[in-house]
Amino acid sequence: MLLVRLLRDDGAVVFLNGTEIARSNMGAGTVDHQTLALSELHGRSEGGWIQVRAPSTALVEGRNVLAVEVHQATANNPDLSFDCELVGSRLGEPAFIVRGPYLQSVGSDGATICWRTDVPTASSVHWGRRPRSTPHVVTSDVETTDHKLRVSGRRGDSRHYYAVGDGSRKIGGGNRQHLFRTNTYPGVEKPLRIWVIGDSGTGGDGTGRAEAVRDGFLKWRHYSPPDLWLMLGDNAYEVGTDFEHQGAVFETYRKLLPSTPLWPTLGNHETYSGTGIPYLDIFALPANGEAGGVPSGTERYYSFDQSNVHFVCLDSMTSDRRPGRPMLTWLENDLAATTQQWVVAFWHHPPYTKGSHNSDAEGELIEMRQYVVPVLERHGVDLVLAGHSHSYERSFLIDGHYGASNTLRPSMIRDAGDGSEEGDGPYTKTVREHGGAVYTVCGVSGKVSGGSFNHPVMVTSMAVLGSMVLDINGDELRAVFIDNLSTERDQFTIRKAGAEPPATAPN
Repeated sequence: MLLVRLLRDDGAVVFLNGTEIARSNMGAGTVDHQTLALSELHGRSEGGWIQVRAPSTALVEGRNVLAVEVHQATANNPDLSFDCELVGSRLGEPAFIVRGPYLQSVGSDGATICWRTDVPTASSVHWGRRPRSTPHVVTSDVETTDHKLRVSGRRGDSRHYYAVGDGSRKIGGGNRQHLFRTNTYPGVEKPLRIWVIGDSGTGGDGTGRAEAVRDGFLKWRHYSPPDLWLMLGDNAYEVGTDFEHQGAVFETYRKLLPSTPLWPTLGNHETYSGTGIPYLDIFALPANGEAGGVPSGTERYYSFDQSNVHFVCLDSMTSDRRPGRPMLTWLENDLAATTQQWVVAFWHHPPYTKGSHNSDAEGELIEMRQYVVPVLERHGVDLVLAGHSHSYERSFLIDGHYGASNTLRPSMIRDAGDGSEEGDGPYTKTVREHGGAVYTVCGVSGKVSGGSFNHPVMVTSMAVLGSMVLDINGDELRAVFIDNLSTERDQFTIRKAGAEPPATAPN
């Protein structure tokens, strides 16, 4: 059995050795060079992959020829594009993987592995210490197309290769690109690299913006594979449907997903589909504390530990942001319980921005600043990451600024330097509680918009496509903003004075 994966603008007919095996957006009957596509495709429809099963009887011994005719909807259509992939299986009645696999809720004792098949099957994950030797297995007999299985009972900081299957047979993975590494035990220091993207949901819409940001990171002169990856919301434009997630996330970052743990947050565009919130079904996030931290009981907000860092993901869109409500009650308990050296928080709506959105005027932004920021600063937050504004903005080391921009006082700026090792020098924190934090807006991983760019807490503001890289090593956090051309446009460093010694792993 064969699976044709096709990207076409506007229509296409696929042939294998002269036999038609698939067509899309074309009418029935004979097609020639003058036949027009049924309709003109735009945006997500233009950039969305389709997947069609085809019989393997079209294959021949020896050389096979795959050909694609691309047809426009009008004679003067200005753009044309296509891509095609043919996947084969020797299995009888095979299931093809059409999404993933992707890693979720990676903790110190295991990981959740998710994937989608084109037909319902049972689920299995096979894993081991070598790519083609995966003797261990966990299974589920429930037949589904959306598979989520947790591998647990592993040691911290251990590497495992995996394959996924239909309950008995392996149907994908089992190579060097499919692996997960369990997190170190909380407090055990290990250098950590984090990739951060915000408002990247234009991936697969035909504009190439999110893809350019991705490639800018991959071609960066200091590139090395990240240990984890944060998405700051608006991960799938325009309304967060499952189809939009397929192009914006699972096709755009297809090569990263099998081995890089993805930690998303909920943006406003994920809530506009009118049919619930597909985001909550697509991802498998640690509501029960699977990756460290206090269980939140919901996938809308959660926490996790990696190395000597405690990460907190909040829901600035759908959860009540007021004190005494479930999210802030959980946040207080979670932060009070952590002993990690670093605290990094991320959500969608920024507490400080003068980009395409105004933090002085919009309710979600105001409430996150008034109600959430004081809790974080009281518990020693070091860095806050947000998107929503389609700009890159980065603050001084600040503390205690909970009002409108015109209420900023000099005493609220703990360090008025640029934080750069090449400029005024790194920011230094000597105390945990109210020691200061840096606030960033990175909503430019798929869109760029204008703004006044004059918020007084900001060191720099710009409208440039890009992403961030965080390197945390012991008592130092270094952040770099990289544009879509791999150029470093901003960097800052935070150092902890008198850092606690690293913890030791349990026996």
